[in-house]
Order: sequence, then C-alpha cells, then structure tokens
Amino acid sequence: MFSNLEWLPPPPEDFRSQIAGLKAEVRNGVGAEFAGRLLSLATTALDETQLNRLAAVSRQIRSSDLRIDGFATAKVGLVGDGTLSLCAMPILGSGLRHGLCLEVIEGRYNSAVQEAVDENSVIRTAGLDFVLVAGDARMLGLDQAAVSHEQAEGNVSSAFARLKMIVDGLRPSIASAIIVQTLPPPVEWLFGSFDRLHPGSPFAMVEALNSRIVDWAAAGGIVLLDIARLATTVGLEAWHDPGHWHASKLPFSPRMTPLYAEIVARTIAAIRGRTRKCLVLDLDNTLWGGVIGDDGLAGIRIGQGSASAEAFIAIQQMALDLRGRGVVLAVCSKNEEDAARLPFREHPDMLLREQHIAVFQANWTDKAANLRVIAETLNIGVDALVLLDDNPAERLQVRRALPQVGVPELPDDPALFPRALMAAGYFETVTFSAEDRARADMYQANALRTQALSESGDLEAYLTSLNMVCIISLVDSISRARVSQLINKSNQFNLTTRRYSEAEVESAAHDPTRHVVQVRLADRFGDNGIISVVIADKGTEDWEIDTWLMSCRVLGRRVQEAVLAHLAAAAAAHGARSLTGRYIPSAKNRMVSGHYQSLGFEPAREPADGETLWRLDLAAYRPPQLPMVVKDSALAIPQAAP
Repeated sequence: MFSNLEWLPPPPEDFRSQIAGLKAEVRNGVGAEFAGRLLSLATTALDETQLNRLAAVSRQIRSSDLRIDGFATAKVGLVGDGTLSLCAMPILGSGLRHGLCLEVIEGRYNSAVQEAVDENSVIRTAGLDFVLVAGDARMLGLDQAAVSHEQAEGNVSSAFARLKMIVDGLRPSIASAIIVQTLPPPVEWLFGSFDRLHPGSPFAMVEALNSRIVDWAAAGGIVLLDIARLATTVGLEAWHDPGHWHASKLPFSPRMTPLYAEIVARTIAAIRGRTRKCLVLDLDNTLWGGVIGDDGLAGIRIGQGSASAEAFIAIQQMALDLRGRGVVLAVCSKNEEDAARLPFREHPDMLLREQHIAVFQANWTDKAANLRVIAETLNIGVDALVLLDDNPAERLQVRRALPQVGVPELPDDPALFPRALMAAGYFETVTFSAEDRARADMYQANALRTQALSESGDLEAYLTSLNMVCIISLVDSISRARVSQLINKSNQFNLTTRRYSEAEVESAAHDPTRHVVQVRLADRFGDNGIISVVIADKGTEDWEIDTWLMSCRVLGRRVQEAVLAHLAAAAAAHGARSLTGRYIPSAKNRMVSGHYQSLGFEPAREPADGETLWRLDLAAYRPPQLPMVVKDSALAIPQAAP
C-alpha cells in the first residue's frame, strides 16, 4: 500500500496532455479553474517520471512569480549523504499534492559539512525556509561492525556530532525549520537476533543514533522525519538497493523515490500548518456493514464475533483515536437523518456516539454540498476536510467538485480502511500539545455557537450571552510551541503571514525591543485555547505591528478590538504616540485586507504591489465597550477589566 501510494487514485490516461495544458496556461494566463486542475492531477499516484513532469509545472509557476489560490511557496534545501539531487524534482511534484509550490536547492554531493559551515555556500545564501539533512549509515561510518562497546559508542557519537555540526552551521540561515531524518537500519544480519544486544553491530549503532535524533527532536532542536520507520514499514529489503547505491549512491531503491518525496513534502506541509482538521465519515458500509435504511438496527454488521463485523469496530476505534489527538469528526451520509442517528443512539456495539460527532449531515443532498455545510459550520476551509467513503462513485463526485478535500482511495476490504487512511498522512503533525488534544472539543463547541447564533438572530445579544472571557498574556515557555504552530499555519486572518520557528518566538519573547503576546478566549461553551498572537516592534514614537493573526473560529466575536485596546494601552504606556500596521497580501488572507481600516487606522502610504501601511493616532483612540471580560496580564501598567 505504501510503496505504490495506493491511497491515491491512478493518474488519468491523458496525463501528459494535461501537463501540456497546464504549462500553456501558465505561459498565457491561468484561468479560474487552474488551481483545481493542478491539485486534481497532483493528488494521483504518480511514478517518478510523472512527478518530474509535474515538477516542471511547479518550476514554471515559480519562475513566472504567479500566485495560485490555495498554494503556498517555500524554499527547501537538501543536504546530506548520497545523491539527493535525484530526489529534488519528485519533491517538487509531491509538494503540489500538499498545496506547496516549492523551490529546491541542492547541496553538493557528500559536502554537507562544508555547505553548512561555509557562510557563502549555495545552501547558506539561498534564503531557505527549510532544509532537510539526510544522513546515511554508510557515509556516517555505521555500516561496519565495531569490535568493542567503546568503539561503538565512539562511532555513534562521531556520527551524531557530524549531524549536529551540520545543523548548527545551517541554523542561522534557515527561516523556518531544519528537518533531520532517521537512518534506515541495514538489512544484513551480523549476529542474527543478537544484533540488538551487541552494541557494535551496524544495526545496534544505527538504532542508537536514531535514538539520539529522536531525543534531539523531542527537545525542540529539529523536526523529525522518520525514514527509519518508513523503510521498516515497506520492508528493509525493498527499501535498500545495493546495486543502485554502488552505481549512483542513491540511498534507497528508485522504486521508493515517489514515497520518499511524498513523506518529505507532507512533513513540510505539516510544518506550514497544512494538516487536515476534520475527518468526515460516511455511514453505510463504512462505519458499519449493510444499509441502515434497508437492514434496520438488527441487520447491520458491527461488533465482535465475525471478521467483517470486527473490521467496522476497528474503523470506529481509529476515528476515536484521531479524535483523541484533536481531529474533529463529522458525518456525511445519504440517508434519512433519524435512521442514520439510530445506531449512534441505540446499537450496543457502536464505539462512536452522537457526542463524538461535531456536525451530522444525513440527507439526500450531494456529498460535495454537504461537505461545504460541514466546513461552514465548523468555520474551517474545505481543504481541512478528509472524507472516508466506501463508495467509489461518491469519492469521484467529491474529487471533481471539491479537489481540495482529501479523499483517500479505499480497498475493497474494510479491514484495510484504517491503514489506507493513515497511510495518506492527512493528519501529519510535527508538534502535539494539550491544545491540539482538545481541538476536537473546541470545534464541536464552535458548532454549538453557530447554532446558538442562528437561533438568536441578534448578534449583540448573542455575543453577550456567550459570557466571554478574553485573556491576554505574554508568551512564555509553556505557550511557545503552540504560538509557533499558529504562526506557521494561520493563513486567512494573518496580516503579514510571516513565519517564525519556536526558537525565533523564544528570542522575540525575550527581546526588550519586541512585544509578544498570546490571546485566549473562553465562553460558556468551553475554552477556545490560544486564538491570537501579536508581535510588535517597540519604537520610541511608534510601535509597528510585525505579526497579527487570529483563529478563524472566533471571527465576529470582536476579539480583534480587545487586542487593539491592549496594543494601544501597551504602546502608550511606553510613551509611543502611534501604532503602525502592515497588510501584506497573500493567496489566502484577502479577508483581512480591510482589517486596519475597520479598526480606525488611517492609510500611511500608497499601496505598492497590494501591500498597505496603516497608522493609528493613540491620542485620538478610544477603547470600545466590549461584550466580554478582558483579563490582561501583559500590560506594563495595571488595567481594570471592562
């Protein structure tokens, strides 16, 4: 399943002509449906040659300076051991699958240390957002047995020191994150099963180095790319190809290039916050066997006692596990609603219950339309959705109508549904916090807020009824990881879309010339967690807002007015006379183009390439009365809550 990307549908028969059409469109002007066609083509199971052809489109887009709706840009460096240049084009092609128009800069063969320590090297001067450090056991001296425990420890320490030297040298030149991959262990057994016990076996030394890399990532120094587990998943014998290593120093079998490129691209996408948020579940023959409308409660297959019935229990357990790590669950089924809800309410073997489902759409409307409703109710984009559906016709309809939705291709056997879904990596993450764990409950509460608003009809009365508490505080060591995560994934309500790593957030938080705050919002439905981040540069007369972002799930709640009141008070307390805000347009943040104007800022400069500068006179500013309690511990002077 992994080796052939079987969660993706096969490419179209006219693949080459579609590629030619996309290239012509880039040359002559892209149409309204270009992004959808590009994404549809990218989200198929492409081989290395096809990925290279798709990569040529990505390069053409980058060289033309086009902005494609739904696609972000990034520069990625490749350094390490082996012939990584053979992976560059497939990574470009795979990036499009995840909404990324990448530019890949390749380090010289077997020159990772030199590239890292030379501040004038191509890698150091390229202005990279990310860099992948790809080590190999053979180049790191771990492929030959050590005769003693001391020698084994020395070999592992030397290999780790080399990786550390590369990362430390690169760090000042990387804007976002450094990715380090684990090393696949060798296929060949030296002692047999005793390899795990003898520290000098190549297997044991590789495992020891991987353990150090994992600890390094856990401490926040790097982002982990677990190629060792990937190679074990597909089989080490299939992963390693000694003939190609000797001939071209390719670190793995050429057959694995599309899979390797996919894992690299999805990791970069996860760092950029392009992870899906919601798993949408079909019901009949997906969560249970049979059709509830025809077979009735007693006739559907689910539970213990038979292989087919147990398979559906495993699917539900997978959904619950995902919900436990913060993925929102929704239902989208062609069914009568009462019949569709019946198993959730009354079937004794159901693991999923109604309280686990944030949005329940059961009707006879087409699934694409229902998916739009689910996204609107949760206040997320359709590109945050994944649909698990056993019906090939329904999958095809959704892919054609909404190519942004993740729709894994499923095998005939429901027992393999969980493997297919998880192999697709839709919910890939590089960090995990308590707030991530609570995200499903947060979005579920947000759906209740949406329902309450529709029932109220009076916006101000609705906001007052929420009993909101807005908490503004400085960013600290506890919140730093979540703040960095928001900075790197927030796109729509983000005035500048500048990206900062966790280390850069920490540096800014300790910089006396910068003001770095987090904002939380709670109400009667629950705690929304950290929903806004602001970074401002303190000037003597003027504070300039470097970063202002907010979670879209609190739009319309007047939180931005509370944040501005805080900024105005903080700047005035330091003697500033004005606030300056900058709007830098991107493919996704058009919704905040009028943000500063709506808050009373005046234009400070004529627009240039869409970018605008705004100024607020603090002497004329008056804080508003807000339908919330504001608890502000980040001000230099005491401030009473409204």
